[in-house]
Amino acid sequence: MMSIDGLSDLWDTLFGAQPDPPPLLVLITGAVALVVVSTRLPWRIARNAITIAHEGGHALVALLTGRKLRGIRLHSDTSGLTLSAGRPTGPGMILTLLAGYVAPPLVGLAGAWLLGGNRITLLLWVAVALLLAMLVMIRNAFGVVSLLVTGALVFAVSWYATPQVQAAFAYTGVWFLLLGGVRPVVELQRLRSRGRMPASDADQLAGLTPFPPLFWVGIFTLVNLAALLAGALLLAGPFLPTNP
Repeated sequence: MMSIDGLSDLWDTLFGAQPDPPPLLVLITGAVALVVVSTRLPWRIARNAITIAHEGGHALVALLTGRKLRGIRLHSDTSGLTLSAGRPTGPGMILTLLAGYVAPPLVGLAGAWLLGGNRITLLLWVAVALLLAMLVMIRNAFGVVSLLVTGALVFAVSWYATPQVQAAFAYTGVWFLLLGGVRPVVELQRLRSRGRMPASDADQLAGLTPFPPLFWVGIFTLVNLAALLAGALLLAGPFLPTNP
């Protein structure tokens, strides 16, 4: 059983602020994330993290809008599916569909806010908690393995790694969510233009609203770019010159 002193130490570790990372670390981790997003094989592997955030966004908003979450499936081709029950039309369904493509950069923005306050360990533990909460709703074997591996990696870094490694891991992950949210929207429109995604989130939103699919692709793009800009400013904020 953990002692009072042990609980106090754990609390301090979890909610305490870590030292400012070197400016070079912030720059290098951003560059690494950009390379991963821009290159084919690394993106193909790392895109699973974007899919987890995408489907998690659908699931969270479905619950918040009163829909009944049926389950989440994650596939080895980095696609995913979130099923919820409720009215097939109306604000709840619209918001649930809207949430997917904007979730990764918005999660990244929340992470950037925590990193801006040097809450690196807290960020990692929140990530583990969210992955465990999502695990309950996973309905296929690949999805379970994907979440368990991702969660175990984040937990191992938060528990065993040095502060420097934690910082590098956290900053790379947040940069990746911010940058990685943009590429799927580009891919979405490219596939749509070839007629290969007739039931995409944008097309379903068009069927529920007066606005065409391209309008919703534009909304995804604007939200993602705004989150990227705001997140980048939060991450680089402590190192930007200020007026005397």
